[in-house]
Amino acid sequence: MSGDPLEHQKPGSSNEITPARRHRARRGEGEQLREDILEAAERLLIETGDKNAVSIRAVARTVGVTPPSIYLHFTDKNELLFQACQVHWKRFDAHIRNATKGIDDPVERIAACGRAYIEFGLANPEHYRILFMSKPDEQPSHTDVQQLLLDSGFTRLFQAISEAVERDQIVGDPGLIVFHCWSVVHGLTSLLISHPDLPWPDREVLTKHLLETSMRGLAPDRSSPDHQ
Repeated sequence: MSGDPLEHQKPGSSNEITPARRHRARRGEGEQLREDILEAAERLLIETGDKNAVSIRAVARTVGVTPPSIYLHFTDKNELLFQACQVHWKRFDAHIRNATKGIDDPVERIAACGRAYIEFGLANPEHYRILFMSKPDEQPSHTDVQQLLLDSGFTRLFQAISEAVERDQIVGDPGLIVFHCWSVVHGLTSLLISHPDLPWPDREVLTKHLLETSMRGLAPDRSSPDHQ
């Protein structure tokens, strides 16, 4: 049985969704149609909370076009959903920026980045699952990885880590540490999304413990001769 709830509606039934028919796009309107498709896919994903419920047909009906019109802009459903999530994910960087605003201490800023990352991921579980937990063959071949990193607060985290290293608050290669920190917060976020029914301790307490433990492990050894 198809997962598309619209597949089984008979024409003329009382509960059939009948969007306004969209006229053929005039020259220059193709980009606007593409944006409308992305917006509809994003909205349906938020409303349903399940990528399997967001079909090409449902998106087409929402926009008011035929399914073939979708394929003029996107190779398949995976590409459409991935790009719709990336559009939504651009709000993530603003969330990170607001969470770290006014924090001068880079170590505290690193922790704030971690908390904000986990909060946003859990507030948008299906988007997170698609962007960061999909199998390689479910991801578009031309994924803009650099943009995905930028939108995930990667640059802000790297800057905070670099400052902390310069101030001798933590030690190590910033390029290595940034992936260490990302692995920590991704691990907790993905586990909480995949297994919400496990007997988790208080989320805020667990997050605080995880971040503080990681920072202690990166702190310089003040007892060594280099810090005498």
